[in-house]
Amino acid sequence: MKIAMIGTGYVGLVSGVCFSDFGHDVICVDKSEDKISKLKGGEIPIYEPGLDELVAKNITAGRLNFTLDLAEALKGAEAVFIGVGTPTRRGDGHADLSYVYAAAKEIAQNLDHYTVIVTKSTVPVGTNREIARIISETNPAAEFDVASNPEFLREGAAIEDFMRPDRVVVGVESARAKAVMAEVYRPLSLRNAPVMYTGLESAEMIKYAANAFLATKITFINEIAALCEKVGADVQAVASGMGSDGRIGPKFLHAGPGYGGSCFPKDTSALARIGQDNASPMRIVETVMAVNDAVKRRMTDKVVDLAGGSVNGKTVAVLGVTFKPNTDDMRDSPALTIVPALVGGGADVRVVDPQGRREGEALLPGVAWHDSAYTAAEGADVVLLLTEWNEFRALDLERLGSLMVTRKFADLRNVYTPQELEAAGFEGTFVGR
Repeated sequence: MKIAMIGTGYVGLVSGVCFSDFGHDVICVDKSEDKISKLKGGEIPIYEPGLDELVAKNITAGRLNFTLDLAEALKGAEAVFIGVGTPTRRGDGHADLSYVYAAAKEIAQNLDHYTVIVTKSTVPVGTNREIARIISETNPAAEFDVASNPEFLREGAAIEDFMRPDRVVVGVESARAKAVMAEVYRPLSLRNAPVMYTGLESAEMIKYAANAFLATKITFINEIAALCEKVGADVQAVASGMGSDGRIGPKFLHAGPGYGGSCFPKDTSALARIGQDNASPMRIVETVMAVNDAVKRRMTDKVVDLAGGSVNGKTVAVLGVTFKPNTDDMRDSPALTIVPALVGGGADVRVVDPQGRREGEALLPGVAWHDSAYTAAEGADVVLLLTEWNEFRALDLERLGSLMVTRKFADLRNVYTPQELEAAGFEGTFVGR
């Protein structure tokens, strides 16, 4: 098939590249000349393990191309995917759909044959019907159907998630559109991957409901962690006991400094606004958002307490600032709350992150960047583990401690046991222990 992918951000690029690896002919479109030029040269604007090799492979095979010209991409395309950003709109918490609607209008201006317009971006309920209205109004002669196909990609494992999904959700309303989407995902169907077809509104809601539920699990275990600290329980034992129940499951029950990233913060906010607009308040989701913000602030207090009640004049080495390992994404990372608070408290903050510096230098002013946990720890009063990159999971604790002024370790991901830190002479603080 010939597929056009509008947008070369995280969703659009990963999806377009994976579709080309299925054997489809894919043209990815973006308005950024610099980005398209780099992609044509095999330079990837985001960090996602394995993506650079997959791009190079499919460019060489002639199945993957990049262009600034939407009209060129639409020629002969059977499916056009909209994969542009839907960030939280300033001021009201709604998803900003301006990029989606602009794409829909531009598609309409260039449609000259039957095409399925597929929304890959995360959009509120009703957006696909508005896209259909915009296309019909802009080009009354257009022959098309609209489909909703939300993505469920974990940053750091996106290629594996795309190639071996738990499920593929497709919202369609015509047999013709369903047939096109079945052909798009035929390679997955041959591997017995579940492809479920729903109405447009149900597909839109599935994405928000899934992310809100996962955010709720994270926030729930973080509240349990706070209680564990008060009563002397170990949150990891509690989470293991809970997760062993098949009705609950172990995933997303890892206590830490709060969720962040490109999806959970904006999707919970958007779902809360959808509920308010429809007089059906999402009370649990609203509480999850408030508790998650409080968790991040509580983590700062834990570091300050470990430092003796003040970080003024103290040196803090921060290990990891991306919202999770194996990504360069800083969006709504707990580090964006915790690190500025430490700098504001008078701390000399040193940061180490394998991929976070590109975005982090602009987002975290006033910190010094280091390439190694050990150089960052030289003369430090506190080491703070914020993101559990593999290189921080097996530190030589004795060597680390020997470089520090005082051996204090704030492990906000519970990577190390209290016994391990104590054996190396550290005073430690954890989450839920």
